[in-house]
Amino acid sequence: MSGDDYQIPIPPSFQALYLDARRRLSLPLAEYRQRYELCEDLAQMLIETGQALHHDLGVDQASVLSRTERGLRAADSGFSAAEARWVVTRLAELLGWPAAGG
Repeated sequence: MSGDDYQIPIPPSFQALYLDARRRLSLPLAEYRQRYELCEDLAQMLIETGQALHHDLGVDQASVLSRTERGLRAADSGFSAAEARWVVTRLAELLGWPAAGG
């Protein structure tokens, strides 16, 4: 094998979080990929929780998404505000819900 064998397509919506004014990545490529995988994995893992809050406890979809984003924006979460927004938007997409704030 030669060169870069990374196979996971990273969506433009995530790429936009880390592009500078010249459209270059603002962090090392390996870290960028790691951040994407972390955010995508988290969105996938939150599906069941989101569904349970909505269906079992009757929390409306917008509230589930806003509560999730607030939690991800907490200082100790390890996620930037932009990543938190992306995870919640992705979660809404995965659940087939309207995106938070829209």
